[in-house]
Amino acid sequence: MDESSTWNAIALTLQLSAATTVVLWLLATPLAWWLARTHSRWRGPVAALATLPLVLPPTVLGFYLLLALSPTGPIGRLHQLLGGSGLAFTFTGLLIGSVIYSLPFAVQPLQRAFEDLGDRPLEMAATLGASPLDTFFSVVLPSARPAFFTAGLLTFAHTVGEFGVVLMIGGNIPGQTQVVSTQIYRYVEATEYAQAHALAAGLMLFSFVVLSLLAWVQPRSRTRWWHQASRRQLG
Repeated sequence: MDESSTWNAIALTLQLSAATTVVLWLLATPLAWWLARTHSRWRGPVAALATLPLVLPPTVLGFYLLLALSPTGPIGRLHQLLGGSGLAFTFTGLLIGSVIYSLPFAVQPLQRAFEDLGDRPLEMAATLGASPLDTFFSVVLPSARPAFFTAGLLTFAHTVGEFGVVLMIGGNIPGQTQVVSTQIYRYVEATEYAQAHALAAGLMLFSFVVLSLLAWVQPRSRTRWWHQASRRQLG
């Protein structure tokens, strides 16, 4: 196989992972905040939906996403009504699938950070005249900065390694929807094991680096939060 297809797959994987991370930072932040603060009876069902991709087989999720993105599906039909073309077997379709598939990896670290924040910093900001929006941007987001790093790192790494969903939605089209994981599958199908080994080893090394970063960052973030909380109490 052409070596350029491997580099194209790597470039597309990095592009998809970066786009998924940015989109999920924007979508998961308000969702995690709502889950952390609400007492609504809908909290349980919404939390279950946000966690569902963790337990669903990727092929099941990919199958239903493929139906939803098809021209007769709700998302695909809406996209066509807005003037777009089909979403299945496109990069945009891959992005939608990746956002849904990686949603728990962004929501859960942020939700835990928002829950650990507690009520006291918010009440202190309110007594100083800060609006809820000002409090969110000046108190909540800075306190949750390590969680945003964790959520971004987990989302990026999870998207790099996903296979079943992208294969179902994207179809492994070279130069369009073929990512590293599906390129490995293609190499194995063609019995080109040396190329498959090179990519698979690269993914293993990448996963090890990600886990090492998380192991290094999380204890430091917990220690930093303890010192900040202690200073606020002493003040």
